[in-house]
Amino acid sequence: MEVCVSMDLNQFQKQLEEQGLSLSTKQLQQFNRYYELLVEWNEKMNLTAITEKQEVFLKHFFDSVTAAFYYDFSKPLSICDVGSGAGFPSIPLKICFPHLHITIVDSLKKRITFLEHLAKELELNNVAFYHDRAEIFGKNKQFRESFDIVTARAVARLSVLSELCLPLVKVDGDFLAMKAASAQEELENSQKAIKVLGGETKTVHHFTLPIENSERNIIIIHKKRPTPNKYPRKPGTPNKVPIE
Repeated sequence: MEVCVSMDLNQFQKQLEEQGLSLSTKQLQQFNRYYELLVEWNEKMNLTAITEKQEVFLKHFFDSVTAAFYYDFSKPLSICDVGSGAGFPSIPLKICFPHLHITIVDSLKKRITFLEHLAKELELNNVAFYHDRAEIFGKNKQFRESFDIVTARAVARLSVLSELCLPLVKVDGDFLAMKAASAQEELENSQKAIKVLGGETKTVHHFTLPIENSERNIIIIHKKRPTPNKYPRKPGTPNKVPIE
């Protein structure tokens, strides 16, 4: 017997309400429109391998919003989303918390074009998109150590991700790494990198995605000290020679 691992709009709404998140009709319409645009643009470029509506709502939209179950987004925070692809997790969080200030940096121009169109269609304010490598963006004085929160979802292993993200977090801000399985092992292998870059592991939240019961982890790293100027290193280096 095939197990159903999808989520319809009512289940999406209900699961969020159980976590204290109540969405308006407009917000639900925004999620529906987000899905339509994702599928439409996915025919022209590779945005996601998941295109079935109920799977998108579970594995992209709901999965992105799980960050809010473990972190307080009720304040007008500035968030930088590194390598967000089709806008995950920051755009679903922005729909749920319209007061957030979102900056997305992605290395692929086509994805940035999609996100700019998406933001216009969904009428999102206080969103900015930058076509850049995270290693270069993190050196830019305008953005370096300027964000309350930096998020990344399934971009690279944590030792690499820390070098891409922690330079952008302001001191006393937080880096939220959203991971599937094997997060504990990644965390153990990235302790040196986190310390060198000025961070300290604050909490690790383990949970399962509803319906399909797949493992998820949210690692919250607090920025204690400024990141040394030499980081991030030039594009490609963090991935080839991680700080371990």
